Amino acid sequence: MTAFATILIVALALALIIVWGHLRQRRREAFIRETLLPPGLLDALIEPFPHLALKDRQLVARGLRKFFLAQVRAGKAPVAMPSRVVGALWAAFAGREARYRQYCRQAIGRVLPATPAACLTDDRATNAALRRCWWHACREENLNPRKPTRLPLLFALDAKLKIEHGYYYFTDDFARRRRTNDGDWETSAGDGDGGSGESDWSFERRRSYTPDDLQDPSIDGSTDGFGDSGGGDGGGDGGGGGD
Repeated sequence: MTAFATILIVALALALIIVWGHLRQRRREAFIRETLLPPGLLDALIEPFPHLALKDRQLVARGLRKFFLAQVRAGKAPVAMPSRVVGALWAAFAGREARYRQYCRQAIGRVLPATPAACLTDDRATNAALRRCWWHACREENLNPRKPTRLPLLFALDAKLKIEHGYYYFTDDFARRRRTNDGDWETSAGDGDGGSGESDWSFERRRSYTPDDLQDPSIDGSTDGFGDSGGGDGGGDGGGGGD
């Protein structure tokens, strides 16, 4: 066998591996978008979040699908859960062990342990997983991860649904300051209507974040996870990825 033939065979094998990988990812994404969550799962949100209407809980389910899509796109690199309310639904789903294992194997290719919602801290690994989730959530909804005009659904839900002690994201610091000053809690999630929040819900600025915070290297000395598995600024900024 000549050197040229060897190189050609190797190149074809690599091309087939890449194509197979893309097809596998598309199949997994289609499974996540099209497969219904187990019957009755949304009822798990009634006790911890009694103010959420059915349409709100359905929006949380969409947020969970966005999280699983982010994990598929991140491959084996971890992504962190940015929402307390979506994290609660994830934990409830993981509690149905047999059904959850079956779902994960088809959706992701492995069983994904449910972990608590996370925010930016001095933990570099957690921060990288959170930034990675933001990056892929933005790309899923055709948003610029560096300067989005609106929030991806997954990162908007805690504020949108007025979740007490949640993690609240804003498009920029101006939007955060405006929300603090005039009490306008309507958050643009780009999906569905706002929740019917409790009257005693209050915004906690110390639990609020912006894209600039996610890109700030002073938090843990790096920006690991922010675009490390994709180039550019994540495409356009105005379309929607759908689910």
